[in-house]
Amino acid sequence: MKAVTSKILILLLSIGVLVACNSNQKESSETTSVATSHPKGQASVEDDVSQKNILQVAAGSEAHSTLVAAVQAAEIEHVLVNAGPLTVFAPTNDAFAALPDGTVENLLKPENKGDLATILTRHAAPGSFNVEGLKREARKGRKIYMATGDYLEVVVDGDEIRVGGAKVIATIQTSNGIINVVDKVILPN
Repeated sequence: MKAVTSKILILLLSIGVLVACNSNQKESSETTSVATSHPKGQASVEDDVSQKNILQVAAGSEAHSTLVAAVQAAEIEHVLVNAGPLTVFAPTNDAFAALPDGTVENLLKPENKGDLATILTRHAAPGSFNVEGLKREARKGRKIYMATGDYLEVVVDGDEIRVGGAKVIATIQTSNGIINVVDKVILPN
């Protein structure tokens, strides 16, 4: 009797495991099909407990909706959620609007994704550069190394700080680095 009960229990557990595996496989294949169309990596993780990262802070800012749309179009969200530290010089919507007519719309086209990614990556620097860090680099005559391999000059004039010609108008600490809000899109010379 015990042997029959044990066999029934094993059979029921086996069926449960098979059903669970089949269910997970279906969910996994659905997730994979969505993920392969645009893999976001850590950018797809939602967490209401931790301090917000650079991408989450930017996404919550009305003044940076153009930047967030550009980051999504370039499919580089994962860059802004990496552990860091990372400093992003984040142009406002007004900075994008100041570009020549049609520039933003042209860059957002799928065929220009590479150019857009390069321009956006030019706004990111490894390391943490808050206002004091930027002033220190300027005093030492150093340029900031950007993720594209470019170096941008930091100029301090009184309380005004400019990086690559863009004025820093605010600084925000995030979980993975610093956002320096700037008034200009930093374009290659």
